[in-house]
Amino acid sequence: MSDWTPIGNRDQVAPEWPLAATVGTLAIGVYEVDGALHAIEDICPHAQARLSEGFIEGCEVECPLHNAVFDVTSGKHLRGEPCRDVKTFAVRVVDGRVEVQAPG
Repeated sequence: MSDWTPIGNRDQVAPEWPLAATVGTLAIGVYEVDGALHAIEDICPHAQARLSEGFIEGCEVECPLHNAVFDVTSGKHLRGEPCRDVKTFAVRVVDGRVEVQAPG
């Protein structure tokens, strides 16, 4: 893993509004669930769409192009179009800044 990379401010993330960012060539989405932040790969492995632009309910996000649904807390594919799980990344907040730890 690489060092921690700042990608935005904590106030940019809310349960209904994930934070989309790019670290190197990697798209990452940061989601708030029950006050905790979770970071996942932001590209649907089935449809190549940004999951952060999808439909969010609780800890689930649905791809905006197809019906693949993922758990943002674990990256697990839950239902819909068959595809692999998405990667998860460590996320933290330091002095109001959201930071992720992702491969460099």
